Amino acid sequence: MSLEKTNRMNYLFDFYQALLTPKQRNYMSLYYLDDYSLGEIAEEFEVSRQAVYDNIKRTEAMLEQYEEKLALFAKFEQRQQLLQTLKRQVEQSPDATETISALENLE
Repeated sequence: MSLEKTNRMNYLFDFYQALLTPKQRNYMSLYYLDDYSLGEIAEEFEVSRQAVYDNIKRTEAMLEQYEEKLALFAKFEQRQQLLQTLKRQVEQSPDATETISALENLE
């Protein structure tokens, strides 16, 4: 699995985990955040490895659908890019730097 996909899934999970069932949250958390293998998760929940795989794949698809409709991650990325641009533009102004810091702390 690529690092880019893992990072994306971690972000999507952060944004949309409240929309998932407890079982989906557990599987995704163990797989993506705690780096458990499918076999380890299957053993933990006393299910087949295939059941874990199917659940994770369905949950990944759901997270992508949520992102397609709500675009929370895309907006987050845009906000981060705009903040970086703003930082570069106002590095000489201490007042602006304080405002940017305050804005970043709202996240």
